[in-house]
Amino acid sequence: MKLARRKALSLAAFACACPAVLRTAWAQAYPTRPVRVIVGFAPGGSADILARLMGQWLSERFGQQFIVENRTGAGTNIATEAVTRAMADGYTLLLTTAANFINATLYEKLSFNFIRDIAPVVLLAREPNVMVVHPSVPASTVPEFIAVARANAGKITMASGGNGAPSHVTGELFKTGVNLVHVPYRGAGPALSDLLAGQVLLYFAPMSAAVEYIRAGKLRALAVTAATRSEALTNVPAVNEFVPGFEASQWYGIGAPRNTPAEIVERLNLEANAVLSHPMVKARLSDLGETPLGGSSTAFGRLIAEETERWGRVVRFSGAKPD
Repeated sequence: MKLARRKALSLAAFACACPAVLRTAWAQAYPTRPVRVIVGFAPGGSADILARLMGQWLSERFGQQFIVENRTGAGTNIATEAVTRAMADGYTLLLTTAANFINATLYEKLSFNFIRDIAPVVLLAREPNVMVVHPSVPASTVPEFIAVARANAGKITMASGGNGAPSHVTGELFKTGVNLVHVPYRGAGPALSDLLAGQVLLYFAPMSAAVEYIRAGKLRALAVTAATRSEALTNVPAVNEFVPGFEASQWYGIGAPRNTPAEIVERLNLEANAVLSHPMVKARLSDLGETPLGGSSTAFGRLIAEETERWGRVVRFSGAKPD
């Protein structure tokens, strides 16, 4: 009887351990097919640039393709909704941005709750916007631009990467007391194209998307929106040198559908952190004006909650509305 009882207990313990063993084995084998990374902005913008760089580096580490898929519209809400409805198996990921934090307040009715429905995987990088104007604008500093805008109330067009994009809300925060006309685009790529052509005059552009145009003299940088100057453009002042307290940075990360197995999240987090700590990757992102970050998925979850609250205050203060 004792032997039979011992055997039964052993079998029960084995049965309990099997799911955990299988999940670990599954995570170790992951991925066995290509992984999609959904981006809510058009090609050519900062989110797309970072997603493709990370996709390339993760493909090399995992030995499977990480394929970027751009799904634009509704200020990244279409992309986010697609991921919330995907299978929670690690094969559909979201390139998260500050737009996700902003939209929680900006849009009154969403079919998802970002904090509830997206599992944080890893924080990738932080990046300031840069206040750029078309060369035809007769201003080389923030005070000069404010004077021009006030003298031409309602005539200065301000591009953004879309309703709810960080560039939109940053612009709304800046234009308190200055009458600018908002022109939303589906990402930084189209917005920059029209800015270069002179179809719009101002853009709080993501640094990585605009830095080469600034260096080539095709756009004029007036200021960066970080608390301090950027190492990528050391001669460009911060907006808060002229407008005290002004600061707005973008955050990028990777998210997955809710209930994605913890073992998959941990594996992705581990490999992404390894990528972000590589000297070559650090140098590449720094050149684009981005600061590589990394860290645990738990820490990223805390940041999402904090930034959603902070950007909510910014949206309410600025009075930003979806156009």
